[in-house]
Amino acid sequence: MKTKGNKQTKVNIVTLGCSKNLVDSEVLLTQLRGNGIDATHEAKEDDASVVVINTCGFIDNAKQESIDTILRYVDAKEEGIVDKVYVTGCLSQRYKDDLEKEIPQVDAWFGTRDLSRLLKVFKADYKHELLGERILTNPSHFAYLKISEGCDRPCSFCAIPLMRGKHISRPIDELVLEAKNLAKNGTRELLLIAQDSTYYGLDLYKKRNLAELLQKLSDVQGIDWIRLHYAFPMGFPLDVLDVMAERPNICKYLDIPLQHGSSKMLQLMRRGTTREKTEELLQTIRSKVPGIAIRTTMIAGHPGEGEAEFEEMVSFVERMRFDRLGVFTYSHEENTHAGTMTDDVPDDVKQQRVGELMEVQQNISYELNQQKIGKTFNVLIDRKEGGSYIGRTEHDSPEVDNEVIIPADDYIRIGDFVNVKVEEATEFDLHGKVVQ
Repeated sequence: MKTKGNKQTKVNIVTLGCSKNLVDSEVLLTQLRGNGIDATHEAKEDDASVVVINTCGFIDNAKQESIDTILRYVDAKEEGIVDKVYVTGCLSQRYKDDLEKEIPQVDAWFGTRDLSRLLKVFKADYKHELLGERILTNPSHFAYLKISEGCDRPCSFCAIPLMRGKHISRPIDELVLEAKNLAKNGTRELLLIAQDSTYYGLDLYKKRNLAELLQKLSDVQGIDWIRLHYAFPMGFPLDVLDVMAERPNICKYLDIPLQHGSSKMLQLMRRGTTREKTEELLQTIRSKVPGIAIRTTMIAGHPGEGEAEFEEMVSFVERMRFDRLGVFTYSHEENTHAGTMTDDVPDDVKQQRVGELMEVQQNISYELNQQKIGKTFNVLIDRKEGGSYIGRTEHDSPEVDNEVIIPADDYIRIGDFVNVKVEEATEFDLHGKVVQ
């Protein structure tokens, strides 16, 4: 057994959940190292004396994964493998009081906006001079840029405002500085993220100011792609589409979570819109930005969703022909509006509906991909696996969307762009060769 005497003082940050959590972990990593502390992210070796677990509390599966991870490191602490276990992030923010009683072996619990307090346990100060700087944990050619924190939307199913608080936009100057620093360090693609990116600027500038932010980021030298995620459909600022159409380094890509295709369900979900208005918005987006790829998510099994409402959603997806689509089963969350309703769709029915909707999307994706055979796309190379390079077109975000698979006949540097002619296509992947 490893003993405390034979390992160096070292901090390991473990991240669970979404890209927004990953950014928070990267900021913590940057601050710790800026204070001269030996810190790493997702260490491969169990040689850290302190572990910080950045948790997710979004849905049941994510909560369980966070709890299992905490318990694993608590066990490691009891075996003498680690000295201290600290827990931060969404699960800790939401359930701190309960967790403290249930898992007393954890040394301290921190919420989503407790960075300064967390640094204090390491006798570290928040270094303002590091504002806009970030050590990346993913390949350096792409980086997530969190443009705001929190959310003011009242969606029935969502506990994010309970964990992340009210919406707070980051100033444009601060975001541009961060983008410039990232570009200096080799980042070529910025992935803009927020709980609700279309709300950006309302608190700081008294107007939706996403379009101006995109323009300023688009001017940063060295950034070839800017990709927009998590745009709320109600109140979508249409001037964003004009910027997207005129700026070549803003990807023709939009992640716009719509959640349902039935007006009745959208009302129950408190989304503030209807199916008809949603279809009209999608038509406007596609007409103003020809060739745009639209990614969305749907929820199956929300309280009140009968067969008729589900079939409406299926029909909506069939008509809209989304380029990318993910489906979640509804998760009953306490202290949310839907949490006061009866969870009246059985789990097996939820799973069945997810399967049916994904089968519909699989066929759409296959048909859309078949149309790409023979065409040439600019592809950003993410990694090499075995005898193939794996990359993405401007229509694809990392980890969630389609990939382009290229035989590694010639050397290509990770993070470079190459032109690829598509020779074959499956439901979710393109296969092609580099052309000059």
